[in-house]
Amino acid sequence: MTYAFTENFMLPFSHDEVVYGKQSLLYKMPGDEWQRFANLRLLYGYMFTHPGTNLLFMGAEFGQSSEWNYQHSLDWHLLEYDFHLGIQELVKDLNKLYRSSPALYEKQFSTEGFQWIDYGDYENSVLTYIRRGHDPKNDLIVACNFTPVPREGYRVGIPKKGPLKEVFNSDAKKYGGSGSKNTGIKVSKTPWHGHKTSIEITIPPLGMVIFK
Repeated sequence: MTYAFTENFMLPFSHDEVVYGKQSLLYKMPGDEWQRFANLRLLYGYMFTHPGTNLLFMGAEFGQSSEWNYQHSLDWHLLEYDFHLGIQELVKDLNKLYRSSPALYEKQFSTEGFQWIDYGDYENSVLTYIRRGHDPKNDLIVACNFTPVPREGYRVGIPKKGPLKEVFNSDAKKYGGSGSKNTGIKVSKTPWHGHKTSIEITIPPLGMVIFK
């Protein structure tokens, strides 16, 4: 975030990231197959909720497994496999979420459009933050879990008392995840993270959740 608001910029994963022995985005990820795909879903979710205009290079939208080669077509046959089809569904839904969520673009180049809730939870490797638009009712609360360990009953401080609902979960079954979800979220008067109210949520392993 050091220079995120000093200029207007694109936030790309370009062709330069997937050539000359660097491997595809999918195969940059550590772990077994499930973890690779979960990590990729988390990366895309983090990218779409980060300030800046997003750009994915072709093939990234379905988890291309090989490096880009201008002499060959993309590996479209990979969409016959559920994990790759799940990545495509995820990117499709993230694009829909972006277009329908003013908080992700109205103030993307201003410090008013982004607020950390907690960036210092190194023990759990969890980041939480708020994206803001012109209307507070459009604010989004984002929680990212960068470990393969589910964070259940994870408390997050929030600045509002109104009801919240989960609008995105990278662990949804249609994306290739385990299907965890947050329902019936209750706002507590327990102060947390410098806010007067808070919620307890489940953040899936190598996953992210968004609330509105």
